[in-house]
Amino acid sequence: MRIRRKIVLFLLLLVCFIVQGTFLKVIAIGSISPNLILIFVVSFGFMRGKRTGIWTGFVCGLCCDLLGDGILGYYALIYLLIGFGAGCCCKLFYDDELRVPVLIVAVCDLVYGGMVYVLGFLLHGRIQFFYYFSRMMIPEMIYTVLLTAILYKVFLKINKKLTELEMKERDSIWLRK
Repeated sequence: MRIRRKIVLFLLLLVCFIVQGTFLKVIAIGSISPNLILIFVVSFGFMRGKRTGIWTGFVCGLCCDLLGDGILGYYALIYLLIGFGAGCCCKLFYDDELRVPVLIVAVCDLVYGGMVYVLGFLLHGRIQFFYYFSRMMIPEMIYTVLLTAILYKVFLKINKKLTELEMKERDSIWLRK
């Protein structure tokens, strides 16, 4: 049932937040850590489509806003747009292909960094884009892409299992109307 998928996605979201807030801060290189939330949003948006990408991105962004000290809706908008963009690429989805999701995560991480720069730095008069690009955006993108190569397969297996359970439930003789 769809409620099972929503519960599993919410639990995965909580695990991603806990890991990003604790373990990934420990393994950060020069205060740069991979963006696990972005991997989560892009992966499920890419596998499930625009609607899942939008909702996953919005909920993840809203959680970032609520747990952070910034403006409410700042990250919700950014992750919503990233989820929508990843969901638009759903037609390119093939189960065992790893290059496409890694490329989409790389592009989305650069878009994320660009949006954070424009909304968080440029509007406040900080115009050192090339410094921010070379010292923050590129290293974070590389780190995030490396983690994507591992985590995407895990997210793919979870998505396959949920889809199988939904198909079994849908085809069940006891649940037919």
